[in-house]
Amino acid sequence: MPDDPRPAEPGAKEPKEPGRLKGMLGHLREVTYGMAAHDMTRHALRTRASMEHLFILTTMGDMLGVPILPPYYSLRLLPYAVPQIATWKRRMLREKDLTDAMF
Repeated sequence: MPDDPRPAEPGAKEPKEPGRLKGMLGHLREVTYGMAAHDMTRHALRTRASMEHLFILTTMGDMLGVPILPPYYSLRLLPYAVPQIATWKRRMLREKDLTDAMF
């Protein structure tokens, strides 16, 4: 039973729902993240991808005809590099354009 037995007035405002307040705070948090850290996060992910592709080029370059390391070390690192080989080949062999460097 409610503490106040009186019926609610027709023009009275109902208290805000806690889920609605959490939703507003969530949107505010997303906007703040987008303004402050989104660009840094994208740059960090792009740098990480470039470093991974450079590592794979150094270790598995003989697949493209660029022998840098002796095959012994490449074979030792092969189990760790297998998941990224398909995307690495696609990225290294696709045609480059001036706009790729811009975005």
